[in-house]
Amino acid sequence: MFLLLAVQPEALRLETARDQEAFRRWFTFLAEAQFFNEPAVRPIEIKDCSALIRYAYREALRTHDARWAAEANLPLILPYDSVAKYNYPRTPTGASLFRTSAGFAQFADAKTLRQYNTRLVSRDVRNARPGDLLFFRNTHSHHTMIFIGPSHISPGGASYVVYHTGPDGRDPGEMRRPSLPELMLHPDAQWRPIESNPNFLGIYRWTIL
Repeated sequence: MFLLLAVQPEALRLETARDQEAFRRWFTFLAEAQFFNEPAVRPIEIKDCSALIRYAYREALRTHDARWAAEANLPLILPYDSVAKYNYPRTPTGASLFRTSAGFAQFADAKTLRQYNTRLVSRDVRNARPGDLLFFRNTHSHHTMIFIGPSHISPGGASYVVYHTGPDGRDPGEMRRPSLPELMLHPDAQWRPIESNPNFLGIYRWTIL
């Protein structure tokens, strides 16, 4: 479903450093928390990599009050400030947060997220910041992972990424959260975020930031 406006905004924007940091914290926390959530209580919409991203993006733009916390079904809630500018679905594009080739929509696949909602930052993973997306492309489709940086939940200073593998036949897929060093040594070389990997498209940053 598309939201048609007389004059559509170019994109949602967070201008202040406070709001940008609030978005990064909530977006990465919400995605990482789903790795620790039991599949039975995980939101039913999270079935692949882009669904995880849409969920975390949308929920990062809500006001995280007691009512929200009671409905969130998360393994824990952290006391982060909410984004001040928007309180989903009260945004200039309503509930339709993602730009597509046909306007703003509630749904966007991984390819659309890359093309219309993010910008290329680098192909060097050392330039990634929490909340950035790692995009890959093979002969079948696009795939994306969320760069978490240091965990919100696990102790230690390692940097992590989190993603959903998506379905494969009768296998519904699963949440994964490798450390960045583990991902760099992925047994399938097409998923290594290194510049020499032709399947790795690079580090992308949200246009909202």
